Amino acid sequence: MTIKSIRQAKGLSGKTVFLRVDFNVPMKRGRVADDNRLRQTLPDIAFLLEKKCKVIIATHLGRPEGKKVLAYSTKPLAVYLSKLLQRPVKFLDGTGPKLIAAKKVIAQAKPESVIFLENLRFNKEEQANDKAFAKKLAALADIYVNDAFAVSHRADASVAAIKQFLPSYAGLLLEKEIINLHRVLAPRHPLIVVIGGEKIATKINLLKNLLPAASRILIGGALAHPFLAAENIPIGQSLIDEDSIKIARELLRHSGGKIILPVDVITCSDLKDLKKIGPKNIIKVRKIKDVGERETICDIGPETIGLFSEYLRSAKTIVWNGPMGLIEIGSFSHGTLIIARMIASRASGEAYAVVGGGETVEALALSGMGEYIDWVSTGGGAMLAFLGKEPMPGLEGLVK
Repeated sequence: MTIKSIRQAKGLSGKTVFLRVDFNVPMKRGRVADDNRLRQTLPDIAFLLEKKCKVIIATHLGRPEGKKVLAYSTKPLAVYLSKLLQRPVKFLDGTGPKLIAAKKVIAQAKPESVIFLENLRFNKEEQANDKAFAKKLAALADIYVNDAFAVSHRADASVAAIKQFLPSYAGLLLEKEIINLHRVLAPRHPLIVVIGGEKIATKINLLKNLLPAASRILIGGALAHPFLAAENIPIGQSLIDEDSIKIARELLRHSGGKIILPVDVITCSDLKDLKKIGPKNIIKVRKIKDVGERETICDIGPETIGLFSEYLRSAKTIVWNGPMGLIEIGSFSHGTLIIARMIASRASGEAYAVVGGGETVEALALSGMGEYIDWVSTGGGAMLAFLGKEPMPGLEGLVK
């Protein structure tokens, strides 16, 4: 594997660099609620400023669908980044015709300036991977750097097409992502994969790709429902669809017994109002074959936690993506938190552990054990795509 890193760029000093980041972070009342992604990019910015570069920061935020939506403006991100850097960050509206004016301001800026562009997705051309728009973005700079691993599986103009018009490199954070995730593709054995959440269609390539090398694939959360249904095990009122069952059945057929499903679960008797626990909404621990017709599976049970933990104790490489239950409801977060702590207890020594996905990282933070994980990926879908060996438009020409 080779990575065309910004470290290798020659003649970098004094250049204007278009740094594509992923600052699509949680916002609360117009303020940054989680600054982890911003902090992880600080080494890249520092590296470029040491080279006397002008740094253009560009990101998307939310899903404005090609329209200007005040709630998705990146201006609060620019303000927050200025505080982190302890230096001015100039915010520019580069949407539509204003991109020409932004170009003039950037050209007149002094070396070591940091400039933050408005939300790229305010331009409908961004997600269309429009070449003309990409060329306009490229005209702002001398060099392109992709540090946005989390969107590198997307064919967006600022991630894919822009590389046709500028010398292009991988950023320091992107480089770390590739190096750490690549270790999973050549793992120390046993390799144990823990997969939860939902949407089996987004995880099928990961499952297929890791299945040959994995010792076991432990499946929980809503992702387990189609697998259980494929085995004719009752899942009560738990949501399911026929296409997912077909996919699960096919994976089970070729798994060689490596796919391990829950043996017991936590159920709830009222699907409509899961937050109200009491006489009308009863929580029970059920053997997997005893789930009632009116019950909903909400978490893995204690026997399943013990079973999954036994496999994790022997692991030398661990991949985890997706919660084991409805972690947004405290009563159904226990399985996920215990598995998080189990994985963390094996990481940083006995095993090499990689974790990714928004809810998964959130659960890891709730467990208080995140610092022990070897690598916490900034990408959920991108991590699945990379490990599933799917096309990664953002990495083309940067990673071989």
